[in-house]
Amino acid sequence: MLKGNVRMEAKDKRVVVITGGSRGIGRAIALRFAEEKPKVIIVHYDPDEKASDETLELLGKKKIEAVSRKLDVSSWADVDAFFKEVIDHFGKVDVLVNNAGITRDTLLMRMNEKDWDTVIQVNLKSVFNCTQAVIRAMMKQRYGRIVNISSVVGQMGNPGQANYSASKAGIMGFTKTVAREAAPRGITVNAVAPGFIDTEMTAVLPEKVRESFVRQIPLGRMGAPEDVAEAVYWLCSEPAGYITGQVIHVNGGMYM
Repeated sequence: MLKGNVRMEAKDKRVVVITGGSRGIGRAIALRFAEEKPKVIIVHYDPDEKASDETLELLGKKKIEAVSRKLDVSSWADVDAFFKEVIDHFGKVDVLVNNAGITRDTLLMRMNEKDWDTVIQVNLKSVFNCTQAVIRAMMKQRYGRIVNISSVVGQMGNPGQANYSASKAGIMGFTKTVAREAAPRGITVNAVAPGFIDTEMTAVLPEKVRESFVRQIPLGRMGAPEDVAEAVYWLCSEPAGYITGQVIHVNGGMYM
């Protein structure tokens, strides 16, 4: 069941699905989209509903229709069933933001097969699952905006993140190919590659590690989730309708 405040009204409002949407960058993206008063579906895989409930409450204060669903985005069958339910309920999906991601960091010589497979399945296979589940409906309506969240390490690499870097580099290649396939039907597909962003994922790093990352950033500071959200929202806007197959780096100059 979709959880939240559901009202069937204003069919012209965009329907926006955000994976990994309960916290961090995903929450910031949801709140940015809320300014246009769309219908927002938050997908998460948290152990409890606390974060998603907080996000729904924040969206509710903006008086928009928002629902959430706990979903294993690495499961093709679960994702396929979920999007069929969303399209049956809301009639369409206009925007898909593939933001779900995890880390299992360790040097390659110590990395076990499970850590490799889990990161690839959650970070990369989920993008395939969700995009394939929604692309046919977008093609029928001849409109769609898909934004995949990659990472600066998909371009640069990073010690201890062979699995994560591979998954994020894969997202870049996937984005470019699907952009070519979907463009004739009015669908744009782009990626946003954040750099060092101040989220729960980076907050657990030792202070010395955080300081070493900041020293690599020409602008001299970590990014905020809102910095990424602005780029994602812009790529989904009408002024960006002629942009597809691109990777937009939001990293303070860490990679140029």
